[in-house]
Amino acid sequence: MTAPGPIVRFDNVGLRYGTGAETLSDLSFSLRTGGFYFLTGPSGAGKTSLLKLLYLALRPSRGLIRLFGEDIVTMPRGRLPGFRRRIGVVFQEFRLVPHLSAFDNVALPLRVAGVDERDIATPVNEMLAWVGLSDRASARPATLSGGEQQRVAIARAVIARPELLVADEPTGNVDPEMAKRLIHLFDALNKLGTTVIVATHDLHLLTSVPSAEMIRLDRGQLADPTGALRNPPRKVEAAGGAR
Repeated sequence: MTAPGPIVRFDNVGLRYGTGAETLSDLSFSLRTGGFYFLTGPSGAGKTSLLKLLYLALRPSRGLIRLFGEDIVTMPRGRLPGFRRRIGVVFQEFRLVPHLSAFDNVALPLRVAGVDERDIATPVNEMLAWVGLSDRASARPATLSGGEQQRVAIARAVIARPELLVADEPTGNVDPEMAKRLIHLFDALNKLGTTVIVATHDLHLLTSVPSAEMIRLDRGQLADPTGALRNPPRKVEAAGGAR
C-alpha cells in the first residue's frame, strides 16, 4: 500500500507584513498525514504567523504552500471556505460567539456542516463532559473564566473531527492537570487520523505525546538540526546560502 502524501508542504515560503522585514523566511518542510507535531520557539519567532498560513488566514508573500495536496497560494478565494471546514483551529484569543451558549458554540461546526439537529446533542454533551464543562453548557462566554472559554474553544475545534487541527497555545489558560487532559484529547483525535499541530511554550508538554515530532522556529526560520522536516534538504541549504 502506498503511503499517503504529506498533508502540508511548504517550499521556500516567506511572509512579510507590509513593507517591513520578513516575519518568516525560506521555510521548506513537509508534515505527514496523521502526524502529531509540537511547534516551539521563543516569543517573536513567528509561530502564530506560521499557524495563520496553515489555517488559511494569511497567504504567503512568496513561495509555495500545498495543503491536502492542492496549491492554496493560487487557489481562487471562492474555494477557501470549503478548505477551512477541513481544519479545526484553537485560537489564543478563543473567538467564541458571544451571544451563543457554550453548547451552541461547540455545536457550531456541526451545524455549519449540515448535521441533523437530532444528531448534535449527544456528541456536544460528550465533548463538554470531556473538557469538564457539563455544568456550564448553557453559559455564555462572558460568564466563563478564561480557562473555561479556552476549553469551549478546544471542544468546538475538535467536535467535527477535522483532518487538520491547528492549536495556538491551547493550554495557556488552564491548570497543569487540565493541560494534560486536553493534550490527551488531541492525542486521541490524532489516533483517529487527524494531523495535529500544537504551538506551545510549555516544555513539559513536549514529552506528553511519545510519537510527536517537534518543529522549532528561530527568528522566522526553521531550526531543524536533524533535517527530518526539510523537503527537499538541498533546496533549503541553497536558499540559506543565498542570503
